[in-house]
Amino acid sequence: MAQKETMKGVLFDLDGVLIDTEGIYTKFWEAVDERFPTGVEGFAQVIKGSNLHNILHTYFPTEVLRKQVNDMLNEFQSEMRYDYFPGAIELLDELKSNNIACCIVTSSDRSKMAALYAQHPDFASLFAAIVTGEMVSQPKPSPECFLLGAERLGIDIKNCVVIEDSINGLKAGMASGARVIGLATTCPSEAITPHCHLVLDNISSLSIKTFLTI
Repeated sequence: MAQKETMKGVLFDLDGVLIDTEGIYTKFWEAVDERFPTGVEGFAQVIKGSNLHNILHTYFPTEVLRKQVNDMLNEFQSEMRYDYFPGAIELLDELKSNNIACCIVTSSDRSKMAALYAQHPDFASLFAAIVTGEMVSQPKPSPECFLLGAERLGIDIKNCVVIEDSINGLKAGMASGARVIGLATTCPSEAITPHCHLVLDNISSLSIKTFLTI
């Protein structure tokens, strides 16, 4: 049996992992699909983990329509709450105290991150690096974003753990070569089990000891 790699870095998805927003986004995209029907069954679930550019150019065929949806999203994100899941800050503090580097790997764009920073001015200081949707050419389930996150940390992806909640995000994590923890905050545990090494209910179920089990 190959020796287990030493964990040196953690690559966190954002929505549905550290901040409790996935349910809110689901309602938003359901409302968009009702106003501008895409014809895609379960549209709000299908797009989870994808970046905004990919969503707009895949499902909304005209520039006028894309602008309308983008304007709706910007207004929505400027007014929404970005609340941490219970246990998120405690886990980040525990990892930092154990010299484990942390990186955000999110499909979110700059305008969304600006709204997040406005509510949590210290957010960026919690991480050694932050990768957003504009920084990659291929959205999740491509592993590009997680490979970039590991590169920004200066750590081999095999020494990283990915924490994700969406199917596309979990697939990206597995394809990257990292060890992957799936959180059942967005999808039921049975749906994400095939796409990760370990399933937990939420971030409060996770401690540094958990990383030693995968």
